[in-house]
Amino acid sequence: MKTYIEKFADDISFQMKNLPAEEIAKATHIIQSVYERDGRIYVFGNGGSLALATHWVSDFNKTVFSHNLDANIKRFQAIRLPSTESEITAWANDVGFDMIFAGPLKNYLQETDCLIAISSSGNSPNIIKAVELAKSHHVPVIGISGFDGGKLNELADAKIVIKTEKGAYAIVESVHGAILHLFTSYFQDYFDHIVKRDEKHKK
Repeated sequence: MKTYIEKFADDISFQMKNLPAEEIAKATHIIQSVYERDGRIYVFGNGGSLALATHWVSDFNKTVFSHNLDANIKRFQAIRLPSTESEITAWANDVGFDMIFAGPLKNYLQETDCLIAISSSGNSPNIIKAVELAKSHHVPVIGISGFDGGKLNELADAKIVIKTEKGAYAIVESVHGAILHLFTSYFQDYFDHIVKRDEKHKK
């Protein structure tokens, strides 16, 4: 068992030491640009990736600003797609499972927005349909994928792929979670700095 644990830890450690830093930085720039133009961030995925998306939305709407909840600063507008479980079943049952993200997205999408699409394979048809919708509206896409990146990695503007053998979901999803926490930590530090700077200028 110890050997098994060490092997898993080594696999995670290897991926963490080889993160696609330039693409992560590009994604951070996209997110900041959306914030500055008062746009919205739509986040989505299937299965474990949906759980990651839901967690990240909570972090970005609240945790990023947790040190400054009383400060008079604009906050992020991060939205998980779909926003309710009812929408998932309605679109899947009435139209098709491949439309559970693109369908609701049509209600909201504007050129000021961006997408964060999370997919280990990068090939889920419902993910690709939403990404293609965004691209047709010139909305930037941050693709967070695994394995060989799939079609999502081809379409995305920021291409964050954790390259593993196909089927290594545990490794990919673990590292995806860490990357999303990295975004949260970065912007929490960023807004801490902004608030402190503004308070200093008021004195």
